[in-house]
Amino acid sequence: MLPLLAALLLGFGGGVPLAAAGVFAHFAEPAVHAGGERQKKGSHEHDFLLLGTVFTEQGFALPGAAIRVRRAGESKVRWEGRSDRRGEFALRIPQGAEYELSVTASGYREQTRKINAKTGDREDLVFRLTPAQGGKKQ
Repeated sequence: MLPLLAALLLGFGGGVPLAAAGVFAHFAEPAVHAGGERQKKGSHEHDFLLLGTVFTEQGFALPGAAIRVRRAGESKVRWEGRSDRRGEFALRIPQGAEYELSVTASGYREQTRKINAKTGDREDLVFRLTPAQGGKKQ
């Protein structure tokens, strides 16, 4: 039974996956609405992209900084992430609202910025954190 299944999937000529291509091609096609438009399941079409870099006061990348985003006027943090080894981060948030983004790192003062996601689809940010008074730098 197993050799027959392999032959069907790979084709009897060996090497061209004819049967498998037909099966997988069927599942790979995106769903189409009645109007002919393709359905975008899991689409990020209405996301607002926050791209940023976190630096120290001396201009060095600051990895591991905590990035937290909340809706303006709310106290609950809804989205969070961390800067990578180059100090960079990227977060997707819903378009059409105003937000507050906070960046914190051990030994540095917190910085907060207002984000207007009502227009456009992305914002590029640069943070230069200063050492906390009496704190120990990393």
